[in-house]
Amino acid sequence: MTTAIDNSQRVAARIAGWSGLLTFAIVVFGNYVLLNPLFVAGDAAATAQNIVAHQTQLRLTVVCFLTYSLGVVVLLSALYIILKPVNRGLALAGALFRLVFAFLWLLSPLNLLSALRLLSNAKYLQVFENDRLQALARSILGAGFDDYYLGLPFFGLAATLCAWLWLKSGYIPRGLSIFGVIASAWCVFCAFVYLIFPTFNKIVNDYIFDTPMALFELTVSVWLLVKGLRSVTPDQTQTGVR
Repeated sequence: MTTAIDNSQRVAARIAGWSGLLTFAIVVFGNYVLLNPLFVAGDAAATAQNIVAHQTQLRLTVVCFLTYSLGVVVLLSALYIILKPVNRGLALAGALFRLVFAFLWLLSPLNLLSALRLLSNAKYLQVFENDRLQALARSILGAGFDDYYLGLPFFGLAATLCAWLWLKSGYIPRGLSIFGVIASAWCVFCAFVYLIFPTFNKIVNDYIFDTPMALFELTVSVWLLVKGLRSVTPDQTQTGVR
């Protein structure tokens, strides 16, 4: 298979590299720096008090999550341009799976704004007891966890298809591509099992579901920025020379 690379693919590779790194940094910052410190385990009232006292911080989280979704759309577009010469159908399927994930991710900022509305002390909410509003707000915030794990199978399927196309193309090292196929397929398996059996995370820690896949995608992003796409001759593809 000939894998000649045109200029649009090279430009898309740089866009994919930057968008992959930036989206990762944005979602980590939004989750672990802005959002998670507001939660108090097992205490809905304290969590509600933190949210009311740090509304700007919560709204910044909303902006981070919206920016992340936008970055995912940019990334999937760039990946489609890079990989469509290898197999247009699989590249399109990967892009659509990632697009579904981006849409599902938008539920998280909607949940954050809904929780903030419940804690806004609006007059029409005063018919409810304060502790009930706090418990309901905490429940809505917790739904963000479900939003992510509902979208994770789509993210994993997109990453699996892309890793397979990376492997077929020879644009990145073969070993990295094989690791990507395994790590992404593992993520899909874990996500589906977890949705069926919620106690699965007591056997396999939640972070182990997607961490290998995240490492693969980060490594590919760095590779695209530092090394770019590699041209592979037909002879090299047939003999497996990398």
